[in-house]
Amino acid sequence: MTTSTSTSSPPASTSSPTYLAYQHDAKLLHLQTTIQSLERVSDLTEANQALFKSPGENDYILVTKETIFHPQGGGQPSDEGYIFPAQSTPSKTPDHDPSTALFQVLAARMDASNNGQVLHLVRPLASSESLLPRPNTPILLQVDSAKRLLYSRLHTAGHVLGSAVRHLLESIVPDFDELKASHFPDSASCEFRGSIGGEWKGAIQAKVTEYVGRAMPVEIEFWGEEDFAREGVSHLLPDRGLLAPGEDKFRVVRIVGAEVYPCGGTHVDSTDLCGETVVKKISRSKGNSRVSYTVV
Repeated sequence: MTTSTSTSSPPASTSSPTYLAYQHDAKLLHLQTTIQSLERVSDLTEANQALFKSPGENDYILVTKETIFHPQGGGQPSDEGYIFPAQSTPSKTPDHDPSTALFQVLAARMDASNNGQVLHLVRPLASSESLLPRPNTPILLQVDSAKRLLYSRLHTAGHVLGSAVRHLLESIVPDFDELKASHFPDSASCEFRGSIGGEWKGAIQAKVTEYVGRAMPVEIEFWGEEDFAREGVSHLLPDRGLLAPGEDKFRVVRIVGAEVYPCGGTHVDSTDLCGETVVKKISRSKGNSRVSYTVV
C-alpha cells in the first residue's frame, strides 16, 4: 500500500456530512482538509459520548470537512494517526514526526445522530489550550499506515474466507447464508447460518489459500438498485439508510472471479496482498457456525 496525498474537495452539499475519502481511495494516507468543529467529549450528546470508551479528561472531538480515517464499524477497527498543521506542498508530504503534530487521533466513530459526520477522538499535543486550532483552520491528516494495512489485509481476507465457504458449502449446508464478520486482529471471524462441521476446515483452508494465491483483483464500485439486479444479487441490496454520507449509490467490493459484497471498509488491491491467511477453527452455536482466521 503506497502513500499518496490528495487536496481534492468533496462534492458540494447543502448539509455538512463528512466526505469519506478513504472509500474512494484507500491508499490515501495523507489528506489536507479543514476543521469544521472542535469540542470537548463532555459537550457531546449522551448518544455520541457513549461511542467512546474511557476518553481522557483533555480529549476532544474533531469534525473535518473530509476524512481518511475509517471509523470503527462494519467489522473493521478504527484508524488511528495524527493531525498536523497544513502543508504548503502536501503532494510531497512524507510521514511527519509525531512530535510536530497538533493532535493524536485515538479513534473515529460515525455520529450516532445519523447526520453523516465522522467524530475523531483526538488528544491535543500542544502545551496550551490557547494553541488549539479553530474551525476553518487548514490541517493535514495522517493515518497510521501499518495499522491501516493490517486492517485492510484482514478485511479482504474475511471476504476471501466468506467466498471460499460459500463456494464449498452453499449447496450442501441447509439454509446456508453469510451473516456477519469481525475483522479485528485478535478476533477475526466470519459467521454463517447452518452447521459447518470441523471436518470442513481442511477444505476451507485449501480454497482460501487458492484464492489468495490467485492474486484476484479487488475492485471498488458504486452500484444502484439496477446494478444489483443486473448482477443477479438483488438479495444483497442494502437498506438505503446505509448509504454513505453524500452518496446515492452503494459501495460494493468485488473480488474478481469470486464474489461481490456491499462494504464500506478498506481493502488491499488483490487477494495475494492479504498474505498467508490461516483458518484457525470452526465453532457452532444455536444453528450458526463461526470460522475464525488470521493473517500472517
